[in-house]
Amino acid sequence: MSTDYDASFAILMNFIFLHVIFMVAYTYMLAPPNANGVLREGVMRLPYAAYIVVASLVVIAGAGACGGDSSARSNNTQASPGATNAAPTGTNQPTPGPSAAGQAPQPQFTEFDPGKFSQSTNIDNEWYPLKPGTRWVYEGYTTERRKKVPHRLQFTVTDLTKEILGVRTAVAWIEDFTDGELVEKEIAFYAQDDDGNVWYFGEHPEEYKAGEFVEAPTWIAGIRNSKPGIKMWTDPRPEIPSYYQGWGPAVDWSDYAQVDQTGQQTCVPVGCYEDVLVLAESSLGEGDIFQIKFYARGAGEVRVGWRGPDSTAEELELVERSELAPDALAASRADALALEAHAYEISTEVYGQTAPAH
Repeated sequence: MSTDYDASFAILMNFIFLHVIFMVAYTYMLAPPNANGVLREGVMRLPYAAYIVVASLVVIAGAGACGGDSSARSNNTQASPGATNAAPTGTNQPTPGPSAAGQAPQPQFTEFDPGKFSQSTNIDNEWYPLKPGTRWVYEGYTTERRKKVPHRLQFTVTDLTKEILGVRTAVAWIEDFTDGELVEKEIAFYAQDDDGNVWYFGEHPEEYKAGEFVEAPTWIAGIRNSKPGIKMWTDPRPEIPSYYQGWGPAVDWSDYAQVDQTGQQTCVPVGCYEDVLVLAESSLGEGDIFQIKFYARGAGEVRVGWRGPDSTAEELELVERSELAPDALAASRADALALEAHAYEISTEVYGQTAPAH
């Protein structure tokens, strides 16, 4: 290709040279200049004609050079035999983790072994201690129709236990108030394995509106494909993959968590805490909406925040943590048993398949 190009270019240059000589001779033969060296009107001046020709030579030469470069670039970018347009492989491949679209890795289930719960109701995990007779009270707000609404939550560990999947669980009694109105009552079930991890075994929540019962999306591990999950690790670390806190597919319960931060500080009405653990909790289908929960050693959950659109904003702070007197504990036990009795009536296919708490 290079030899053919050089020969063609030489022929072109010879043609142009002869053309220039012809133009000069032709101009002077047909229109000689006057005494002042000026050609007749309407006839091109020699200097101007020469300028045009020289400019043409420069342009043509430049075009030839560009053509040569273009050809070279074309040759250099030819695909080698067997080459494809597939993405490169090897160390430049993306590793598992959040995608470019911001999607987190799929949460993982934790292997459950009912034989490793020898003292299951002795829940003394330093991040989530659940001693019978302890009550946590939280106050803050939720967002409803873009308005902040007062929110109060009371969480009490009763002295009741309930067997689920062969494991004895501790029974918690929970009351949820929005703008002073009771909107939910719940009993929930926790156990600690021999490694110190706290597991969640299910819940029976009853939702109310204007004092009237609305629904109860109950799920209990071992029934209708439900599974227990980790509520709190004994040694929570950021490198732990996101994990399910339980699984209740019949009622679309798919909460999961990820260790978000460690070593934080926070202050709430009951006091200030150092070395705070922060979990980001969400559920499938909620996208980038997370509850951000703060846990302090020996105190448990002390603050709840949010990450996501303002329309989902929620904040709660621990305003009271107390050990109940015997009569108050008895009252909580009675409330939990009353809710369980109602659960047996309205949830025969799920709760009705469980052994009674006692």
